[in-house]
Amino acid sequence: MSDNAFVDTNVFVYAHLYEESNPKCEAALALLENLPTVICSTQVLNEYYSVMLKNKVSDNLIQDNVEQIIAFSNVAVVQLNTLRSAYQLRLRYRFSYWDCLMLASAMEMNCALLYSEDMQHGQVIDGVTRIVNPFEGL
Repeated sequence: MSDNAFVDTNVFVYAHLYEESNPKCEAALALLENLPTVICSTQVLNEYYSVMLKNKVSDNLIQDNVEQIIAFSNVAVVQLNTLRSAYQLRLRYRFSYWDCLMLASAMEMNCALLYSEDMQHGQVIDGVTRIVNPFEGL
């Protein structure tokens, strides 16, 4: 297994909606700055766009941010095999379908870690990918 780390949408959102008083923003920035390899997926990019629109960020700024994410990340493209893997993960682990799709992408990219606040911190999926909540204990 590699030291690849898959990053969920919420980490990018906290990093880009920075507030000094929010420790999650600080943690998100520190994580992104210190990971040797950042991996996300087309799903993450789409979710990011949607969340940022809900936060009333302009399309131009969102698009610039998405391009920055693409520039410093390896982006996994969600394929039919990814969907099929997500189905199986959903049946085994009962996470939301969207979380399973993210897990499937992380596993396809040989990620040892998936940084997300949306799933069970510390859980190891199929003996391959460990979920880490980067905001645990904040």
